[in-house]
Amino acid sequence: MIDVRTSLYAQSCNNAVANHRLLKACALLSAGELSQTRTSFFPSIIHTLNHILTVDWFYVSRMEDACIGHSAFEPELPHPRFNDLEREQRAVDRRLMDTCRRLTPAKLEQPVVLKRGDRHVEEDRHRLLLHLFEHQIHHRGQVHAMLSGTRSAPPQLDEFFFDTPHERQVRAADFAELGLTEEGIWLQQR
Repeated sequence: MIDVRTSLYAQSCNNAVANHRLLKACALLSAGELSQTRTSFFPSIIHTLNHILTVDWFYVSRMEDACIGHSAFEPELPHPRFNDLEREQRAVDRRLMDTCRRLTPAKLEQPVVLKRGDRHVEEDRHRLLLHLFEHQIHHRGQVHAMLSGTRSAPPQLDEFFFDTPHERQVRAADFAELGLTEEGIWLQQR
């Protein structure tokens, strides 16, 4: 049985792999294609990717006890150039993995204080992480759908958790590119 901390760390690795695949597909597009108006919650691929990034900055910094607050969202589009956005997303993905890897039972039970408008709310760290992972999945799905209308094929994003030889083979190149190993994710000694 996998404990909660290992499960959260695995979720953070899945998040990094999914972002890695999505960013590789988006890297094949021109700046014009990335900023082209499309049908989705945000008006373009680059705008949606920036939203994913800024929300990550907000929550990850809070879990690192160094909250940057709402400055994470100013400007709304901090990285209109894809190369800058890609670099920053990969960096915050690493920070999220490091945050999850360092979770202890005591840290996991510690509430996280979030500023919501003019009030502060406390949220369970586990629930906050689950919310962040769901947020990522939600908006990556939007980018995935927008990629369907481009010359870059949407990548496979949902084959991370199965432990079959086929699934391991499918993710092997991504793991190598990200410096991840199956053992490092699933067989952590805590």
